[in-house]
This record gives sequence, C-alpha cells and structure tokens, in this order.
Amino acid sequence: MLREFKLPDVGEGLTEAEIVKWHVAAGDKVEINQTIVEIETAKAVVELPCPFEGVVSALMAAEGETVDVGVPIIAVDDGEGGPAPAGGASTGAAAVAGAGTPQAPAGGGPVPRAAALADDMVPSPPAGGTEGTPARTPVLVGYGVKPGATTRRPRKSPAHPSPATGAAAPPVQPPAPAQAAAPARPAPQARAVTPVQVTPVTPEPGAVAVLAKPPVRKLARDLGVDLAALTGTGPNGSITRDDVHAAAEGATAAAVPAVAPSARAVLPEGEREERILVKGVRKATAAAMVASAFTAPHVTEWLQVDVTATMDAVKRLRAMPDFAEVKVSPLLLVAKALLTAVRRYPMVNSSWTGDEIVVKRYVNLGIAAATQRGLIVPNVKEAQALSLPELAGALGELTDKARAGRCTPADLSGGTITITNVGVFGVDAGTPILNPGEAAILAVGQIRDLPWVVDGQIVPRKVTTLALSFDHRLVDGELGSYVLRDVGAMLHDPLHMLAWS
Repeated sequence: MLREFKLPDVGEGLTEAEIVKWHVAAGDKVEINQTIVEIETAKAVVELPCPFEGVVSALMAAEGETVDVGVPIIAVDDGEGGPAPAGGASTGAAAVAGAGTPQAPAGGGPVPRAAALADDMVPSPPAGGTEGTPARTPVLVGYGVKPGATTRRPRKSPAHPSPATGAAAPPVQPPAPAQAAAPARPAPQARAVTPVQVTPVTPEPGAVAVLAKPPVRKLARDLGVDLAALTGTGPNGSITRDDVHAAAEGATAAAVPAVAPSARAVLPEGEREERILVKGVRKATAAAMVASAFTAPHVTEWLQVDVTATMDAVKRLRAMPDFAEVKVSPLLLVAKALLTAVRRYPMVNSSWTGDEIVVKRYVNLGIAAATQRGLIVPNVKEAQALSLPELAGALGELTDKARAGRCTPADLSGGTITITNVGVFGVDAGTPILNPGEAAILAVGQIRDLPWVVDGQIVPRKVTTLALSFDHRLVDGELGSYVLRDVGAMLHDPLHMLAWS
C-alpha cells in the first residue's frame, strides 16, 4: 500500500518550506524515524523523520523546491495490500499496524537502535499469532509517544562496552521461529519510556574508552570531532568542551579558506553579474529587519568601558570546578550584566502591541549568530532563573547548535532581549537593529588594549565599546542611559553584579 507523507508544520504558523536535501531516493528502504529529508523554514533547517517503513516509491518534490504545508512530498510502499488511505498518511504520530521487524541497512550492519525501539514498543505475538494480542505500534520520534507504549530494558552484553562509554548496546534480535514455540523465561518487568533515537556505534577491536561526559560527546558529534583523536585536559585526562572546541576550530581553519566562498567566488568567464535567489532565512530576516527599522523608532547610545576586571574574572572562573565542563568567555559576564540590568529596569524587557505595553517578568535572552544561511537569533529560555554555571552551559549549547545549523524553530522563537557580539569580527561597535517585538539590543565590540587614564596615570587597559539600541516608544533616553551605564559599571567591576542582583 502506498503511503504519502505530507509536509508537516514543524513550527507555529509555518505555511511553506524549501526542500534542502533528500537523504533517500526512489527504491531505497526506509525505517520508522529514519531521517529522509532536510527542509528549510523561515527560521531553521529541520530534519524530518519518516513516519512509516517500506520502500520509497517516489520523491514528490525536488531539492530547492518550495512546498506548501500539507502537500505530499514522498510516497512509500509499506508492502501491505489494499488501497492507499484517502488523503495520504497522517503527518502526526502515524501508526502502522502489524509493521514487521526493522530491516538492516543496505550492505549489512546493525539495525538502528531507534527502529529496534519502535519495533519493541509492544511485545511480539507468538509464532502463528494469538487472538487478542495487540499489534506492534511504532511511534514516530518527535511526534509524541503512543499512550500506553512500553519497552523492555535491553540486556547488556559483557562483550561490548556499555552506553556510558559511547557504544550502543547490540540491537534486540527477534527470536527464531523454533525458539518462539519453546517455553520461555518470564519477560522482565516492562516500564514506560520515551523512545530515543540513538546512532549505533560498533567498537573497534582493542579500542580504548574515551573519558568524556555525555554533553561533551554530543558536542563532539555535532561538530564532527573524533574524541578518540583528542588528548583530554580535564581531570584524569578527561576531554572537556574546550578541547572539542579547539579541535573543531583547528579543523575548520585547515579546511575552510579565510574568505567565505560567497565572498571570493569567481564568476564564469564572460559573466559580469550573479543573481542569488532570496529565500529561506535570509528572506525572513530581510523582511523582519525592514519592518523593525521602519516601525520602531530606534535610538542608539554608546559607552566605552574598561573591562580589565572582567577579563581577570573570566580567567578565575575558568579555574573553578563548577565551570570545568562549560565554556567561559566574556560574553557570559556580559549576559549576566544585562540580565541584572533587566531586573533593575524591567521596562527594557517589554514589547509594544499598539494598544498596550507588555512588560515581561521572564527573560528569553537572544544571542545573534551569523551563519552560512544568514543571521539567526536563538535564545536561552528563562535565562533570569539560571545560575552562572547554568547560564554558561546554556550559552555554550546554543552557540554549538547555531554553528552546526541545528537550531530548531523553538530555539528561535519567543526572544525578549538580545545581545550581538560584533567584536568577534574585529570591529569596535555597530548600530544594531532591534529584533522584531523586542525593546532593546546590546552590541558588544572587540576587547583590545588601549591607553586609559587610571588615578591620573595613562596605563594600558582592556577596553570595549558597548552600543545599546532601544525602541523609543518603550524606552526613553533616561531609561536607556541607565541601562547602558549599569551594564558598563558591572563589566568595569563585576562585584556590582553581586550588589545589584
């Protein structure tokens, strides 16, 4: 039976998306939850999993094509008889009654753990079938868990490393027909779990276990860093986030030219112009920036600050055990200073609706990030409630996801105030445009050595320039000046953060 998978709404109010890359082709076998396509919305690139298993019959949209939500994009033959259901398959938690055992990938290899979990959601009936025995009901990861779904705890094999060492347990294999009829030991107690998609890893003979915490392993996977090739600088030789970042930056410097391809591209002989279609994130960003610039009356104020004490504090924080597994940078203290200023002056964390002003008692702190797909502003949810180590971890995770192009629509929605770090590009400051719906945005320039007057003497100090743009409908000049002054004071002397928190 042919099943059609319709383009789902992966974000709030999504109406269309562009097909970026197909991971399957006609004739390929697909499994439950296998990634089949990458789509680009107005906010992010999203991977879509397949809601059923079978053989790809046809790809119904080409790469680069923009498709409306609800339009079928792929047809899959599940191998069962009967006509296709009217209107195609559901794009939600699609259930396939009686789905068979997951097929091994082409060319051999272990069955993906996610497929094994989906197949194991309901115990298999004995050979020959038993009346009243429920059929298997695979659940699509990311579209919710089927009510009442259970799974068995996989047995650990002494011949393979445990999941804690980075290797997945061997996939659960179905019993042979002869074994199914034989008396079996009582099954272990079932418990309800949420299926998790895990990529199986086959350990190499004689491989040595790598000491790294799960967040560090996830970071390495996202950045494409081989942990086995690194030398850890953490306790007992463990690998830290800084080790992974250093390896990733070294690989990027070696593999990527200093000038972005779009900036140094040479036009073919005889062509004097190049035309680039405006779409996806860049199209959405352009519309948002134009709307913001010509709707909200922008005011920008500037402040040059001696941040020598902040740089010293960053060094001391890096040496503390609480910050051993997170990245500590000046941005962390800039974020903390802005959060403290928001607590002192809540109006700077508000929005204008026309009929009323909404003052928010929570802070979803946006961090502007320049990516190959354009400018994006993911945000840290409820940042005001995080401790300093928690804030450091959240900022690091958000930055890693942005670099890897894995930010979800949820990461990019709901921001209340934003920081943009233009200093990473080697400039002193800029005039930032407000993120639509927000009252203020803080730009931080590069930190460099400059002559500074201290106690009547000219000495070299670490200096940066802050620029605060704000919506003059919500924030008047006095309030904007107070906010910028206090942020500068906290970066000049971080003890103010304790006094004002």
